[in-house]
Amino acid sequence: MDIINEGKAKAKVHLSKVVSKHLPVFYNPLMEFNRTVSVYLLNSIDNREMQLALPLEASGIRGIRFLKELPKDKIKSISMNDINPEAVRMMKVNLKLNKINSKSKIQLFNKDANIFILESKGFDYIDIDPFGSPNIFLDSAIKRLGRNGILAVTATDTGCLAGSFPAACRRKYWAVPQRNSTMHENGLRILIRKIQLIGSDHSKALVPIYSYSKDHYFRTFLRCEKGKRKVDHIIRQHGMLNDAGPLWLGQLFDRSIAKKISEQAPENRFLKLIASESKISIPGFYNLPKLAKKYKFEMMNIQKLIKKIRKAGYKASLTHFAESSIRSDIPLEKLLKILK
Repeated sequence: MDIINEGKAKAKVHLSKVVSKHLPVFYNPLMEFNRTVSVYLLNSIDNREMQLALPLEASGIRGIRFLKELPKDKIKSISMNDINPEAVRMMKVNLKLNKINSKSKIQLFNKDANIFILESKGFDYIDIDPFGSPNIFLDSAIKRLGRNGILAVTATDTGCLAGSFPAACRRKYWAVPQRNSTMHENGLRILIRKIQLIGSDHSKALVPIYSYSKDHYFRTFLRCEKGKRKVDHIIRQHGMLNDAGPLWLGQLFDRSIAKKISEQAPENRFLKLIASESKISIPGFYNLPKLAKKYKFEMMNIQKLIKKIRKAGYKASLTHFAESSIRSDIPLEKLLKILK
């Protein structure tokens, strides 16, 4: 075993050249950014005390980071669970390693994730971060998510959502993906719609407040609003996008939260890009190399193009979903006039 440092935490973990769910206790160093953004997001929302649930906690690193990096008055309680008894043992070891012994706030459980969630009285924040699809955990998590609570969901089955396995996407997410320049945004929006449909069963409207695609995974944070009318408003924002879908056509980000997250790491270009992109709620984006090939024009400097679009009275930003691409509310015919 190795001792690693991550954020303000340290932990004993099993490191391997090949990350596999068959590790004695699962730990993926590539997901450090995922955990960091979770900290930033919780630091960016209202300061009420929250009951936090980590149903798939493995080594305990996410929970320990929450305990060390969030304000003390942010956490009313934190419940850390894993079905693997060795993982629960490692949580205890790592809590001790970090000199954390606040028994009044921390509870450890060794249960199936769905049983752990359903046997609880409910939470203000539930983090579903599985190996693969989150589908089997969504219904129980949504049932126990409180009013104005935050559901955080990771999906690592991006091949399915982004079009490599369309039959699997239809089966698992009730939608048709497209393997094209916008496939990662499409896949993220397909995931969000699936979560929202399950929420609708419980009269819970799940509104995305921060979502992104990175490396091998999709990640979305959704705020829970209760009421049939709010659910109806969500459902009306489902539809098709460039022959992909049905998927979520509404906002991916709350711009104020995106700004606050970026301000916590001003040197991080990825978070800064999302903060810029969050100001434009239009679904989809323009891939410039694809347009150049189709409409026979030479590529313009992308920053120069963004300035020209803004000068013409439209919004424009780079997008984190793809290189050499812009998100903008400018109609295609007006964009082509600028490009040609």
